Amino acid sequence: MPASASSAPPPPTHSRREDLIGRLSSSSTEAKLKALRDLKNQIIGNRTKKLCFLKLGAVPSVTSILSSSSATAAAAAAGSVCSGNDVELNDSLILQSAAAIGSFACGFDDGVKAVLDAGAFPLLLRLISYPNDKVVGAAARSLKFIYQSKLAPRYDFLQGNNMEFIQSLLNSENENVTGLGASIITHSCWTSMEQKALSDAGIIKKLTCMLGGSVTQKDASLESLATILKGNPEVISKFTEPENGGALGTVTELTKDKNARTRLLACICLIVIKNSAPSCLQDLRIKTKLILILLELLDDDQVGDEAPFALSSLIAEKEDLQVLAFEANVIDKLVNHLRKAPVLSRRLEGILIALANMCSRLERCRDRLLSLEAMKFVTDALSQDSGEVRAAACVCLKNVSRSVKNLSAGLFMNESFVAPLVQLLFDDLTFVQVSALDAISNIVVDFLAHKTMFMKCGGVKQLVQLSKSMDATIRVKAVCALRNLTFLVSDKCKEEILSELTQLTLRSLIWILRLVFKSKL
Repeated sequence: MPASASSAPPPPTHSRREDLIGRLSSSSTEAKLKALRDLKNQIIGNRTKKLCFLKLGAVPSVTSILSSSSATAAAAAAGSVCSGNDVELNDSLILQSAAAIGSFACGFDDGVKAVLDAGAFPLLLRLISYPNDKVVGAAARSLKFIYQSKLAPRYDFLQGNNMEFIQSLLNSENENVTGLGASIITHSCWTSMEQKALSDAGIIKKLTCMLGGSVTQKDASLESLATILKGNPEVISKFTEPENGGALGTVTELTKDKNARTRLLACICLIVIKNSAPSCLQDLRIKTKLILILLELLDDDQVGDEAPFALSSLIAEKEDLQVLAFEANVIDKLVNHLRKAPVLSRRLEGILIALANMCSRLERCRDRLLSLEAMKFVTDALSQDSGEVRAAACVCLKNVSRSVKNLSAGLFMNESFVAPLVQLLFDDLTFVQVSALDAISNIVVDFLAHKTMFMKCGGVKQLVQLSKSMDATIRVKAVCALRNLTFLVSDKCKEEILSELTQLTLRSLIWILRLVFKSKL
């Protein structure tokens, strides 16, 4: 007996997706609307499905709907006959296609590229002045997703009436539109001239007003403020003036906000002020408070990956803040996080960088990290899949090995450190090789006769090879590492090193070293 329709197997997933793409070209408006909703629901938060639909050409199809629907709306606005029901359906098409484009762009660079290539960006931008507020909100939300990507087109604030456009966005009563304005600033403000222009145009005051709005507005405003203030003492000085309505106090108060992301962004904004204009933020209590808040945020699922990077930017190259952080048991708490396996790559990278900064100047920090037997986590990280984690582990090892007493004891010249570091000299990523060379340059200064370990692992041979690299940074760092390796080395080791060097190579290394020392004079 033939199988009933209800028991027949469902069509293959690929066929169902192709069918959905086909329905986007339907002559029926209702069929298009249903296809857009189905597509949007399938891809929201699902990178795999987004990629599948990208390959099937979904974005150009959706952009085509947005384009034709926008043209129909423009014709209707120009006086063409169009019933109220037709207008409503057409607006729904515009809204759903704009939202679907945003779903492709949300947190997905491949999606952003497809959206830009399809020509959707200018269509969305024109919708910001559309008479239907829901359509405006959908377009602004999609543009915000695009502006969260590095691929988004950069906005020129100094060109024509562009500053007026940003002001109009920030003056909007639509939360998505004000958020878009803030996102454009965060993405596009790169120079001190642009920072000053935004400040002079009163943008800081508008962003400060947004700090009293919704969570979305607060967060977007804090990110934009940090961008405008970063590295610009003149603009920071204006920001802290009373005429800005106690903006600094408002940001400080937001470090207590119930929303974790808002607290983090408020901390980052204060760190930017502290780093760029230290005189504006001298209160010791605020500095200590920032350290404690960032430590607390390490435990948060939402922002725990970013908190250690913020902590690093606060304490980097600042001995007074490293002392405060040490007294707040920062090293112990960071190491405790490393003990919580597994630590995801982004958070692990941040923690390693924070530990590296803690150990950059203070011997007591290095001693504490070693006493906690935390170097096992660092050596494990040297073999991580993530290149950023491998590089961060090298930076941490470099700073911990700045300790003369530990180098003298030959603490780092053992196989657990040396073997993975030498392996990183072969890494495919240049920035990882550079970080490994920095760590090796410190470790091979070893004051005792442990350097044969480095040679047995093939380190000398690879350093010689890298000294001939086409990359100038790698070439110089490899030569410096070879120079450090010969410090207080035995005659036997010298012979082994020289056996790897031809006379021509040696002359080349001497020439490079002369250039290095000359540049430092």
